[in-house]
Amino acid sequence: MNLAEHVLQAGTASPDRLAMSVLGLSRADRWSHARLRQAVLGTATGLLQAGLRPGQRLLMRLGNNPNFPVTYLGAIAAGIVPVPTSPMLTEAEISKIAAVIQPAMIVADKGIALPDHPAPVLSAERITGFAALPPAGFAQARPDDLAYIVFTSGTSGQPRAVCHAHRAILARQMMYQGWYGLTAQDRLLHAGAFNWTFTLGTGLMDPWTMGATALIPAEDVAPGQIPLIASRHGATILAAAPGVFRRLLRAEWKPWNGLRHGLVAGERLDPALRHAWQERTGTDLHEAMGMSECSTFISGSPARPAPDGTAGFPQPGRRIAILDDEGHELASGQPGVLAVHRSDPGLFLGYLDQPQETAARFCGDWFLTGDLAETTAEGAIRTLGRADDMMNAGGFRVSPGEVEDALAALSEAGEVAAVELPVGPGTSVIAAFWTGPATVEALRQQAETRLARYKQPREYIPLSALPRTPTGKINRRALRDAHRKDNP
Repeated sequence: MNLAEHVLQAGTASPDRLAMSVLGLSRADRWSHARLRQAVLGTATGLLQAGLRPGQRLLMRLGNNPNFPVTYLGAIAAGIVPVPTSPMLTEAEISKIAAVIQPAMIVADKGIALPDHPAPVLSAERITGFAALPPAGFAQARPDDLAYIVFTSGTSGQPRAVCHAHRAILARQMMYQGWYGLTAQDRLLHAGAFNWTFTLGTGLMDPWTMGATALIPAEDVAPGQIPLIASRHGATILAAAPGVFRRLLRAEWKPWNGLRHGLVAGERLDPALRHAWQERTGTDLHEAMGMSECSTFISGSPARPAPDGTAGFPQPGRRIAILDDEGHELASGQPGVLAVHRSDPGLFLGYLDQPQETAARFCGDWFLTGDLAETTAEGAIRTLGRADDMMNAGGFRVSPGEVEDALAALSEAGEVAAVELPVGPGTSVIAAFWTGPATVEALRQQAETRLARYKQPREYIPLSALPRTPTGKINRRALRDAHRKDNP
């Protein structure tokens, strides 16, 4: 099989049908399924002609434009392994990633930080020209062969390369009715950027796999203008992070005919936000829970909305369990660690060149997500927080250690701790605590130099000493409890 071939197959039945439209306020860039397929396979040809070979890794440093999904699928079509990365990463951060994956080539837009790495750089302008080249054939692979790599941060603070197989695309089919309620007639508008994996999967590849239409706002469209273009272009499903829906509700607009529901992921859906959306639109918001290692696997859906206070239900075909410390499955109402069975086709192959790290995430045949949860009597999953101290910044998982290491490199910072602090219903920020004589301005400048924008603390709180556990570790729970901003 080939993941890219699977995504593009449905479009061959209706080659002239609209596959994607990039929506501006005055015009739209329209892509038929035929144009999309030609661009992907032409790009596959161009990448091979540029000297890449099947199995080699392509580091993607692309901005918010159609080149991102076309290059991603073009690489997979050719058997090349794409590694998409956030354009917000600094030179130091992307250099760490390049050192891990050792790319054979880098494709980059102007103005996006490049790594300190000897791999040749292919410009985005050349990639655009590849779309018109003769189409390549799809490189065939086994379902368990490596297709792409994405990055997540571990509790150690070091980025980890998450390896996914071609079979991962088969697991996405479980979302179509288990989360989306997606049909071939839908027009799904995703309010995220092209180069966000949430957009890439939910907003683009899944509609294309179904032969449906993907709608993406242009860069100059503000969140408050999304209802205007959504109604103008007949969006039936709206997908975004919860923060976007929150901003939408602050704007003045009326629901449009044909809107069926909204989809949210990336951070917890505040029940108050869901209720406000229901009151404004008469439609529901359906949340999905997932992670880099397994995409989404728990969600509410039009056919089975999540009960209040829960993340939803395991998607059809998923095998999910709540385990105790010994790896035994727990009955409903008993809290434990949320786990996904090894047989799930969406589960990752492992962390690149880290067999011990990979093995540590498994208990027998169960992958341990690190999230604490319990099952309700009706079979829904209620999450109880993370078993580790990972933070969530606008949908991105951020390691405290990575933030702490960046700030601690400032000699006057003293001891440093980073935690996620709730600041309101469904909203939280990264906060930094420090014990040294450094000023807030010096710490902010240090963060801006060494960390991507989404990883930079929004709150800086000086302390005379950091709270510690009996074993001497930083007590982040004590910091959260003492300094949370959403107390009445």
